[in-house]
Amino acid sequence: MRQTLYLICLCCLSLAGCTTARSAATDNPTAARRAIVQVLTTQTAAWNRGDIPGFMQGYWKSDSLVFIGRKGPTYGWQPTLANYQKNYPDAAAMGQLDFSGLRVTLVAPTAAQVVGRWHLARPAALGDLQGYFLLVLRQVEGKWVVVADHTNSSQ
Repeated sequence: MRQTLYLICLCCLSLAGCTTARSAATDNPTAARRAIVQVLTTQTAAWNRGDIPGFMQGYWKSDSLVFIGRKGPTYGWQPTLANYQKNYPDAAAMGQLDFSGLRVTLVAPTAAQVVGRWHLARPAALGDLQGYFLLVLRQVEGKWVVVADHTNSSQ
C-alpha cells in the first residue's frame, strides 16, 4: 500500500511539472514572438553578408523541411540550401535583404506562423526582387526554426 501511494504521488508530481512547463510556454507569448523575430533578424544579417549557410541556420535541418517557391515544393534542408546557392551565386545576386510587415501568430506553445514581405535591393543591372512569405516555425530542441516556407515573388 505504501509503495502504491508513493508511485501515485510521484506520478502526480511528474504531471504537475509537465503542466507547469507547458503553461510557462503558453504564458509568455511575447518572449516566443521575440525569439521568432530574432530568428528572422539573424537570417537577414547572414544573408546581407553573403552567408547562405548562415541564413539556412534558421531552417529546420531535416529532410521534412518544405520550401514552396515558384517552381513548386522542395523537400529537405540540403536541397533547399542547394537551390539558394544556385539561384544566388554571388553577393550581387543576393543583394540586401529586408523583411517588413511581420505578423507573428502563435498557433500553439511550440508552433507559430509568420506572414511578411521580403525585398532584395540589388544592382540596377539585376533589378530588385520582392514578394510575400508565409513561414511555419516550430520550437525544436528549444530553438525556433522554420519548418515550412511558402515564398512568392511579385516579379
